[in-house]
Amino acid sequence: MEAIEPAHGTTTLLLIAAGAVALLLFLIMRVKLHAFVALVLVSVLTALAAGIPVADVPSALSYGFSSTLGSVALLVGFGVMIGRLLEITGGAQVLADTLIGRFGEKRAPLAIGVAALLFGFPIFFDAGLVVFLPIIMTVARRFGGSLLLYAFPAAGAFAAMHALVPPHPGPVAAAEVLGGSIGLALLVGFPVAVLSWFVGSYLISQVIGHRVHVDVPTALFGEMNGGRDEEAGGAGSGGSSSGGTATATRTAPPFATVLGILLLPFVLISCNTVIDTLMTAGVVEEGATWAEYLKLLGNTSIALLITVIVATLVLGLRDHSMADVSAILDKALGPICAIILITGAGGMFGGVLRLSGIGAALSNSLSNLGMSLILQAFLIATLLRVAQGSATVALTTTAGLISAAVADAGLSNFQISLLVIAIAAGATVLSHVNDSGFWLVSRFFGLDVKTTLKTWTVMETTLGLSAFVVALALWVVA
Repeated sequence: MEAIEPAHGTTTLLLIAAGAVALLLFLIMRVKLHAFVALVLVSVLTALAAGIPVADVPSALSYGFSSTLGSVALLVGFGVMIGRLLEITGGAQVLADTLIGRFGEKRAPLAIGVAALLFGFPIFFDAGLVVFLPIIMTVARRFGGSLLLYAFPAAGAFAAMHALVPPHPGPVAAAEVLGGSIGLALLVGFPVAVLSWFVGSYLISQVIGHRVHVDVPTALFGEMNGGRDEEAGGAGSGGSSSGGTATATRTAPPFATVLGILLLPFVLISCNTVIDTLMTAGVVEEGATWAEYLKLLGNTSIALLITVIVATLVLGLRDHSMADVSAILDKALGPICAIILITGAGGMFGGVLRLSGIGAALSNSLSNLGMSLILQAFLIATLLRVAQGSATVALTTTAGLISAAVADAGLSNFQISLLVIAIAAGATVLSHVNDSGFWLVSRFFGLDVKTTLKTWTVMETTLGLSAFVVALALWVVA
């Protein structure tokens, strides 16, 4: 659905957006209205206030909702299946023990974050996070303290890689629009992502985690031993002899098997991202049959589907019948209904803001700010991110807005790569209620809206600011 011609000026649209966010926070935090209901209600009111024709309001609502669900529902569903199989068979515990053995107990959050950085190279933020959930929960239960100590280093790692490093779509699109080199954007973006993650995510998350205590939620993955016994017992009643006693004596899968399960989507998704990058660079012919098959295998949903099947055969059937495994997976899907609906409704709210024309109006008023290109890139991306929620939209729109100025300036490929980082940094900061990722983190980690704003929004902001500071320092000496 295309953006609708703005019915109001930029100032009015900004006031409408600000009022909508304030109303949403009031309904959720003060009135205690369910987040899904509040998001849909405010989306309807915002669409009407922004001047979207009444006849087009249903389409405007479904635009953001359906597009978000299309990308999130399958990932969350398959991801939680993989996570549950890892948790109930002891695979998550094996991986956690190995990581802690290598890094030491005091560096458990660092171990999880480093692992997420590596896995986050080809895997999108939401897919990586959902696959890592059982590992995060396992380590958090074992060592205690706030869940945020362990969750945010991993979530921040996936966020940093997704925003700053090709072959993720945002930085690839920005590099293309600005006429830069994707390969150089990768070489520059990766070390900047690692450094900004360490300062703006890992170190900050340890400060936040010691100040804000969050218990490990049990909705997705039950208490480790007790939850596993209960699950196995429930599944056993469906026609298997696998009960609680069998679970207690069950041998955990080898570390190599668990690592192979986690690496499988990593390798498959790499096929998609690498082939896409090679096609963009002209190395691989567009539409080549063999390449399209590899891209299909590397489609995130297909890759996770394949991983679920392999995990079922390799992990699930070690100690359970297929009926048991089906019961386990069925029970794993129940708790994610609210997560998917709320995340979709967050996408609906952001979609309404985009369709209302606020992004276009804001872009037009910011395109000539009379400041250095790198600062202009960061500020425009930041304002677009805050206004409409989508980091990808903020990133690609900003790149388009400054592309003419970049061409006129005759910048080197290195400087263009720094501009891509600055834009991505602005598109990362200040994640809030119009961002579907905000709701994904909130629901997965059992955070209320106020706590999510105090923790996740702060960490995303420090992550983005850290990346921008590094890019700005390199810009000065370039």
